[in-house]
Amino acid sequence: MNRRKSLSNLTVFFLILMLGISALHLNPFLNTAFAQGDAWYVGKGAKADTYYTYEIKNADTNQGQPFTMTIYLKEYNETGKYWIAPTFVVDRGQVYNGTLYLSDLDMTALGSSPIPKEMAEYRGAYAVTLTWLSAFVPKPGLSLNAPYWGKIAAIGGSAIAPSDSAKVTTPAGSFDTRVITWHKGVDNHIYINKDMPFPVKAETFADVTSGNPPIQYAFELKATGQGEPPTPTSVLETPKPPLTIKTPRGTYNIQLLWEPVDIKAGNATNFGVVFTDDRDNIVPRSTFSYTVMDENRTVIDKQERQRADDGTGQFSYTFDTPGTKYLRVSIDTASGQDMGMFVESATFMLVVS
Repeated sequence: MNRRKSLSNLTVFFLILMLGISALHLNPFLNTAFAQGDAWYVGKGAKADTYYTYEIKNADTNQGQPFTMTIYLKEYNETGKYWIAPTFVVDRGQVYNGTLYLSDLDMTALGSSPIPKEMAEYRGAYAVTLTWLSAFVPKPGLSLNAPYWGKIAAIGGSAIAPSDSAKVTTPAGSFDTRVITWHKGVDNHIYINKDMPFPVKAETFADVTSGNPPIQYAFELKATGQGEPPTPTSVLETPKPPLTIKTPRGTYNIQLLWEPVDIKAGNATNFGVVFTDDRDNIVPRSTFSYTVMDENRTVIDKQERQRADDGTGQFSYTFDTPGTKYLRVSIDTASGQDMGMFVESATFMLVVS
């Protein structure tokens, strides 16, 4: 009797053990099925004959000044496995057109994309803004409820992961989103709608060792719809003073003023500059240089070691010819300290009539 009971107990034990092993083997498949149900990746929900228009700011493009990009997912190339996406960029009234070939895997712009050279920097901005998350969630994606998406290759800071849900309203409408967050000095946020191929909105910050971190990139969906969007025409925008641009490292702000407001070739224009730090405090005991360039960024003139003892400086310049010009102001000394190898500058576009 005892022998039969022992055999029965052993049989039950092995059955439980086998069921446990089977559950362990099945669990990854169960997890995969769960992840596929609420997974997101860059490109999910992409449909032919739809467009998306974004306003984008990127620290490495136009010194962080905004531009708009419209991506029209015209059709899908089954052979090459990519989207054919006519794209246009509007930057300070200037329009650039081209076609991006977007990989089905993660919507990255393929090198074979037929775009003009003027669009190269904007394709670069697209890669590090709208498709930045593709490094973490390429197709087939990760769950929007996962506890962890990945880690940025930098020391310190939290992991990138889904956090809260949020209703986000933009000029394109209101969207239910999942917020992708990470903390490195400050909180960074990317807002994802589960049925849209690109995030709805984002605000991220540069990794700095001191001071207030500047925005690394930010974007917002301005419009979306079906059908081919209208292509805008170039309209030259005439900048008006004052203009303020943050330097690339986010350490200083450079403000440019001038009079008369309408700059005319052959007439002297009086310029003023104001230097402030990342907390908007005046930076005294400063010196600066300015460089004048034509529309092709060819240097026309350069003047160095201009004084700005109280954080403000003045100079006068006469443009010989009309057209688009660029004025780069560089800080040489701030608070009496030489800037050394770090270049802190801002480049302003001007229109001369």
